[in-house]
Amino acid sequence: MKKALIVIVAFLVILSCKKNSKEAVSEIVNESEAVKKYPSDVIPFMDKWKILLGDGTRSDSLVKFQKDDFFYVESEEGIDWVVYKTPNSGVTSRTSSNTRTELGEKKHWIPEEGGKLTGTLKVMHVSTTGDATASSSYSVVIGQIHSDEGHENEPLKIYYKKFPGHAKGSVFWNYEINTKGDNIGRFDFSTAVWGYDFSIVGSNPTDYPKEPENGIELGEEFSYEVNVYQGVMYLTFTSKNHETVKFTKSLIKSEFATKADIPEQVLKVYANREKGGGVEREIAYAGELNYFKQGAYNQANAKSTKSKVYGGDIAKQYANGSYAEVWFKDATVGSGTMPKE
Repeated sequence: MKKALIVIVAFLVILSCKKNSKEAVSEIVNESEAVKKYPSDVIPFMDKWKILLGDGTRSDSLVKFQKDDFFYVESEEGIDWVVYKTPNSGVTSRTSSNTRTELGEKKHWIPEEGGKLTGTLKVMHVSTTGDATASSSYSVVIGQIHSDEGHENEPLKIYYKKFPGHAKGSVFWNYEINTKGDNIGRFDFSTAVWGYDFSIVGSNPTDYPKEPENGIELGEEFSYEVNVYQGVMYLTFTSKNHETVKFTKSLIKSEFATKADIPEQVLKVYANREKGGGVEREIAYAGELNYFKQGAYNQANAKSTKSKVYGGDIAKQYANGSYAEVWFKDATVGSGTMPKE
């Protein structure tokens, strides 16, 4: 009887320990879940977007959504950042040969209605391989306006580009014409913010231009505001270590409606290409549905920029510098507003 009692007591002790152990594990799991941060916790506007990741993952429900190695939160010195990361080679969208981990605005609007997009960010990495004579090499697009009608061209692409071996890179923006007639004649006109514009390239595939004196380093924070109001795009770029730069561009009246209007920069950049010889329709993007994009749209690929892709193996690309990575700590999207004087 005494032995039986000892056995029962021992069994109850083991049972109690197991229960306590399970409760402790459950508490740890619940605590871990409670402190886990999602991109939507850092930048709350995620309900207004859908996303395409560099591995082809798509989602139109971004509240409490994240994916390791592509779209997640990183903390640095007490500040939370939303990370957008994408390889040189992965799964691309229908209209591009470049990978992206990039938001696409759900709401569409015409330039006359307008809209506003802001972002405070730092570019952490661009592809370290490419062809220095290709304008898109070593670059990533960090914000866009994209048309969803007609030729589906892009009235705005904001770039960051840094040549290998340089400490400083360039920030510039491109306007792509809404081509009149056949879209084979489309071209981009590029404007420098800090550093160079799109047209500054190497004299051969391994030759780089001089480092820009007023450029932006990897990891250096800056901000942009894209404000489309009554058909006019107002751009503002700010950085702690640089002068604020502003631009104005009509989206409803073309500056490139005749052959004589094609800038010298365009003739130079597109001299040896099929595209680039067209003109824009007089009303540009007037009445055409557009939407914003934001994140990391990698411009490096195996074809046009001759960047290394390691057979499309994403882990190898990340390990060998064949990727783009952009961190945002703040961003907003909404209606266009009357610009301040």
